[in-house]
Amino acid sequence: MGMLSRMNVVVKSKMTRLLDRAEDPRETLDYAYDKQMEMLRNVKRGVVEMVTAKRRLQLQADKARQNVSKLEEQARGAMNAGREDLARLALQRKQTALIELEGLDQQVANLELEQEKLTHAEQRLSAKVQAFRSKKEIIKAQYSAAQAQVRIGSALGGISEEMGDVSLAIERAENKTEALRAKAGAIDELAADGVLEDFTGREDDIGRELAKISSAQNVEEELAALRGGPPSEPKALSEGQR
Repeated sequence: MGMLSRMNVVVKSKMTRLLDRAEDPRETLDYAYDKQMEMLRNVKRGVVEMVTAKRRLQLQADKARQNVSKLEEQARGAMNAGREDLARLALQRKQTALIELEGLDQQVANLELEQEKLTHAEQRLSAKVQAFRSKKEIIKAQYSAAQAQVRIGSALGGISEEMGDVSLAIERAENKTEALRAKAGAIDELAADGVLEDFTGREDDIGRELAKISSAQNVEEELAALRGGPPSEPKALSEGQR
């Protein structure tokens, strides 16, 4: 029994948590308001039925009152005609009508009291329903605002985490950029100091030989100009100069 009791408690607690998560307070408030409006409509319907019943009894009482007056006239007419027996009969019927009229008037008075009570109850209930409606709308608005705040907070939390990753990526990119800029600056400084050789200005052997031949030709041309004769062919370069 102890194990079953504990299992029952666990199941109930889990079901309660599931219901709490599934329950929307706004729907619960709307349902409660609808039930109260239904009760208010029933009370209003009761007031209308009460007024209808009272009106029906008033009509019956009016007929009974008219019947009393009619029987009084009949009794006087019978006496004037010397028919005391008919007058007595009319008066007896009048007494019966008076008793009926008294009962009807009493019922009408009772219904008026009940109608007044029911009307006051309907007014109080209507005021409570309207107050509940206002409170309901306030709570619903607060709940919706709280939901929006939770969603915004969750979104901001996710953005904060993503921005943290982005910040790290930006920091790494900046560090790499600074390292590359420092390396490029160092290379420029070494090149300016002549530490690094400029291989782009080197000439090959053929280029050097051609340059020597051109230089020799220039010398011969200048000597010929000094002699006043045509330039002679430049001597062949020695084997060591080739």
